[in-house]
Amino acid sequence: MSEPSLEFVTCPDAQGGHRMAYWQWGQPDSAHVVLCVHGLTRQGRDFDVLAQALCAHAASIGHSLRVVCPDVVGRGQSDWLKDPQGYQIPDYAADMLALLQQLQPTTLDWLGTSMGGLIGMAVAGLPNAPAFAKVRRLVLNDVGPTLEWQALQRIGQYLGNTGVFATEQQGADAMWATSSSFGPHTKAQWLALCRPMLKPLGDGSGRLTLHYDPALADPYAAVTPEFAAQGEALLWQAYDHITARTLLIRGAESDLLSPRTAHAMTQRGPKARLIEFAGVGHAPTLVADDQVKAVVSFLLD
Repeated sequence: MSEPSLEFVTCPDAQGGHRMAYWQWGQPDSAHVVLCVHGLTRQGRDFDVLAQALCAHAASIGHSLRVVCPDVVGRGQSDWLKDPQGYQIPDYAADMLALLQQLQPTTLDWLGTSMGGLIGMAVAGLPNAPAFAKVRRLVLNDVGPTLEWQALQRIGQYLGNTGVFATEQQGADAMWATSSSFGPHTKAQWLALCRPMLKPLGDGSGRLTLHYDPALADPYAAVTPEFAAQGEALLWQAYDHITARTLLIRGAESDLLSPRTAHAMTQRGPKARLIEFAGVGHAPTLVADDQVKAVVSFLLD
């Protein structure tokens, strides 16, 4: 399968509900679901390379697999929220539970990059999760319960600035300026990652802008060190309740996930197995062969 199918799930909220889009690869009726959830300003097509590798490996061993990559609300093909205060981890987790209720997997694995990992910790750490939401294996990509404050400030500097671009290449160049920490990519790899990040501006000019709701920045801007500390305590509590076999991926130059936090994650809760990738910061894109192989072998071997 060279292209995924685009599906939707309706999620409840106080304003009457919203639709969340998700990209589905592999066997659409498979009871084994790998849910791949992206980072703060990204979208589900980030996982095209990984999803195809997972499906190919599953087919090679005669295993039925479905890879599901949602566009978290406010991004990609999903609705934008009427109330931007809903752009927060507990609300995202509730949306994922609505999605999982629709998918009804009997085997669930979760891969979360950055924000997607925080959502994954919230779901996997639920003490009385319904059967369809019990996570068997969990991959946390460059994220943990403790987030470095300087990195949060760095991200806040560009969050909400969706820009206007004359061409895809101009948009890709602008994204590289804020995302070079993703590590080395060929021009083709980077353009493939950037193309789904862009959408028409909508004024008939042919110009492009980033795919997400600029109001994502509203609740983010309200985060203080004190509020972040409260969230950290809750995330550690969730992490300590996780029973899923857990792999922690860290970019060796990450400014968001510190070596100290990564080490602590190997010692408590699910006692994650840690893999670091040299020459990469926040966050590995899971496009490079060694990164893909690490995830595929952890989830399917």
